[in-house]
Amino acid sequence: MRFRRGVALIGLALAVGVTGITGCASGAPGVTPSATADPMSPASLAKLVAGVPDRTVTPLPRARLAAGLIPPTNRWFSGLVFGTPSNAVFPFPLSFQLTASGFSFGLPTITTSPDHIIGGNAPLVSVDAGADSQVVSAYDAASVTISQRKAGKELGKTVIAEGSPFVSFTASSPVKLTLGAAFQRAGSAWVATAAGEQYGLVSGGTVTPTSVVLQPGQFVTWFAVAKGGSLAEFAAAAEHPITHTSVSYSLAHGRATTTIGYSTAGGAPTLVAAMPHQYAGLSRGEACGSGTYDSVYGELKICAVSKLSWSVPELAATGALDLSSLSAADKQRLKAQVQEDAAESVVIAPDTYGGGKAMYRLANLWKIATQVGATATAATLKSQVVSEMDEWMQPSGCTSRDTHCFVYDDQAKGIVGLAPSFGSDQFNDHHFHYGYFFYTAGLLAESDPALAAKWAPVMNLLAADVAAPTASKDFPVRRTFDAYAGHSWASGVAPFNDGNDQESSSEAVNAWNGLALWAKASKQPQLLSEATWMLSAESASALDYYTNFPLDSAVYSGYQHSITSLIWGGKRDYSTWFSDAPNAKLAIQLVPMSPVAGYLGTSAARVKTNLAQGVPNGNYDVTYGDYLLMYSALESPAAAAKALAQTSDLDEANIDSADSRSYLLAWIMSHTK
Repeated sequence: MRFRRGVALIGLALAVGVTGITGCASGAPGVTPSATADPMSPASLAKLVAGVPDRTVTPLPRARLAAGLIPPTNRWFSGLVFGTPSNAVFPFPLSFQLTASGFSFGLPTITTSPDHIIGGNAPLVSVDAGADSQVVSAYDAASVTISQRKAGKELGKTVIAEGSPFVSFTASSPVKLTLGAAFQRAGSAWVATAAGEQYGLVSGGTVTPTSVVLQPGQFVTWFAVAKGGSLAEFAAAAEHPITHTSVSYSLAHGRATTTIGYSTAGGAPTLVAAMPHQYAGLSRGEACGSGTYDSVYGELKICAVSKLSWSVPELAATGALDLSSLSAADKQRLKAQVQEDAAESVVIAPDTYGGGKAMYRLANLWKIATQVGATATAATLKSQVVSEMDEWMQPSGCTSRDTHCFVYDDQAKGIVGLAPSFGSDQFNDHHFHYGYFFYTAGLLAESDPALAAKWAPVMNLLAADVAAPTASKDFPVRRTFDAYAGHSWASGVAPFNDGNDQESSSEAVNAWNGLALWAKASKQPQLLSEATWMLSAESASALDYYTNFPLDSAVYSGYQHSITSLIWGGKRDYSTWFSDAPNAKLAIQLVPMSPVAGYLGTSAARVKTNLAQGVPNGNYDVTYGDYLLMYSALESPAAAAKALAQTSDLDEANIDSADSRSYLLAWIMSHTK
C-alpha cells in the first residue's frame, strides 16, 4: 500500500529499456556545454552507478515482464505489470485489464458526484486467447506490448497505447480467440453493442460472431467508435495497427511543445484521442473532427494523425524571489526574521523526503539572507546546508551508515534513500523527494561551481532516477513523467484498480524546477531543456486538472469543488492520502510554494474561489496556513498586503518543515507591488 506524507514540524526528525523515446530541444539559455562527456549518457551513468552501494531495500512485487526490460515503475500501466492479479489500466479513451487467459477492455462510464469524478474499469469486450501466462514484452513512450503465451510458446502480441481507441492482437502461432460479446458483420468490419457503445473489429483472419482464428502474422484490431464518429473511418484505421510510439519535445518562442508519434503497420495515420490540455494547444493543424469520448478529464477529441503535437506556455525555472522593490522597512524586518530563523536548531531528517525538505528550507533562508544583506547569517546558513548536503552526496555513504545516503537498486534500476519514507523503497514519490535536493543543489551551486563538481556524482544519479533523457541499462527514460498525460505518476507499482495516481502536482512542478536549476548550475544544457519542458508541461496540467479546470465543463456537473486534490488514471478525487481537511486538499497543490509557483496565480478569480473552499472560515492559522497565505497573495497586491498582516497570527506549528517565517514573509512581500 502506498503511504502519504503528513506535516513535519521544523526541528523534528521523521522516522523514517524504454525504446522509441527521444528528445530534441532549443532555447536553453544560460548554460554553456561542458567540455566533458554528457553526465546523462549511458556510459557516464554506468560509471556513477558503480560508485554507490548496490542494495535492494524492498523487493518489487513479482512482475509480468520479459527478461531484459527495466521494471516500469511510476507508469500509467504499472498496475498491469505488478498487480496480483493484474490491475486495470487506463490508456484513454479505453480501460484495459488482463484476465487469466486474455484481456478485456471498454469505454468507462463517467459518473460525477460531489467529491469524485469516476470512470472506472469497463470490461465490456473480453478476449480469451487461451494463454496461461502474459508478460509485457515491450513498452515505449505511450504504448505497451503484451505477449500472450501457453506452455512457454508465444501465441501472439497485444498492443495498447495512450490516446488510442484500438486494441490489436497479432498472432505468433496459430490461435483461436474467443470473444465474450457477439459481433455481427457490418461492411468491412464486425460490430457489437455493449453498455450503449458501439465496438468494432477488423481482421484478415477467420471471423465468426464469437471467435477469431488467426495464422502467424495475421492480426485483429478492436475499437470503440467515438460519439459522432464514422464506423467506416475507424474500421479503415484499424487495418493499420499501432506498432510503437515515440516522443520528442522542443522549446521555442515562449512555448514548450510535446510531439507523440504513432507508428502503424503500413505507415498510415491512426486515430488518437486528444485530451483537453492537448487540443487547447494543438500546434500542427491536426484534423480532430472524428468524434469525441467522455473521460474523467473532460471531453476527448479524436484526431486523424501520425503525430499529435501540442504546446503550452514555457515556464522558466527560478530559485529566487524578486525582493528588489522591498521598502527599507520590509527589508529590515526580513533581515531580522532570517537571523532569528537561522538561529533555530534544526535536525535534518534521515529520510529523503524529510531531509530534502529541511535542506530546501535552509537553502531558501540562505538565499534570502544574501538578498537582504545579512552577510554573516548567510555564511552560517551556507556552511550548515553545505555540510548536510556533503553527507548526503557521498557516493559510498551507505557503506558506513544507514541514513542520509543513497543506494542503487539493481532490481528496480534506480536510486533509493536507504532510510525509506512514504514507500520510497517501492519507488513512490521519488520526484517529490529528489526535487528538494535538486533545488538545494542548484541554488547553492549556481554561484559556487566547486559545489556542482563535488555533488555531481550523486546529484546526477538522482536526476537519472526520475528524468534520464535516454535509455540505458541502469535507468528507465523519465521514470515518472507521462508525456501524453502531461504530468507525472507518483506510485511505484500502482497496486490499485483505478490506475496510477498523483496527489501533489506542486511538488512535481517543484521537482522539474529544481532539476532545471541543477542542470543550469552543473552546465548540462540537454538536461536543462528536458527539465524546462517537463516543468512547463507539469505546471500547465496542474492548472488544467487540479486547480483551474473550467467549472462549466460537462464533466464537472454535480462536482461541488473548484479543485481536485488527487488524480488517477480512472478517477479524480476531492481527497488526500493524509487528511480530510479542506485546507490540506488545497495546500497539497501548493507545497512548497517555491519561487516558480507564480504559475498558480494565472487566474486571480480562481485563487479567490479556491481559497473560499480551502479556507472556508477565513482562518489561516491552520495546518499549511503558510502556503495558503502565500497562495492568497497571488490574487492581487491588495490581497498580498492583507496576507502579510495575517502572518503575525500564524502559529509556528502551522509553518511546514520546508518553509520558514522568513520565506513566508519574503514570498508575500514580493507580491505586494
